[in-house]
Amino acid sequence: MSRIQDPDQLGDVLRAARKQLGLTQPQLALAAGVGVRFIVDLEAGKPSVRLEQVLRVIDALGGEFELCGLPSAAPALYREDTDHGA
Repeated sequence: MSRIQDPDQLGDVLRAARKQLGLTQPQLALAAGVGVRFIVDLEAGKPSVRLEQVLRVIDALGGEFELCGLPSAAPALYREDTDHGA
C-alpha cells in the first residue's frame, strides 16, 4: 500500500501502476472512461482533478481507495452535523 500525502505522490503512484501493467495513457483513459488529458493531468499531480474520475482510474488499474487513521466516530459526527432541520 502506498501512503499518499499530495497530488504529486498520487500521480507518481498511478503512473507507476499504469506502466507496471503495460498500459499507455490512452489505454488507461479508455478503460477508466476518462479523457487522455485527464490521465496526463492526474499523473502530473494536478491538484484540481475530479475525485469521481480519480476513483475510476484507480478501479481501472485494479486498485481501491481506502482511508485510514480517521476516528471511527467521523461518520456519526457528519450525520449529526447535517441533520439540523430534522
